[in-house]
Amino acid sequence: MNLILGWLRAFGRFWYGFIVGDDWTLAATVVVALVATWWLHTAGIAAWWVVPFAAAGALGVSLGRAGA
Repeated sequence: MNLILGWLRAFGRFWYGFIVGDDWTLAATVVVALVATWWLHTAGIAAWWVVPFAAAGALGVSLGRAGA
């Protein structure tokens, strides 16, 4: 049983590190953009543009904070 729990814990840590990585704000921005896209789509509005603009904006903010 401990082997299974250890494997599940390692699996969860991998995905947390892979998705969140070094900057949790980028991951949160992507989640918010996907929810906004879904919400606009259900309202009948073409929302394909939300995620690319959110990603570009979040990348710009992240690079600005890094000083690049």
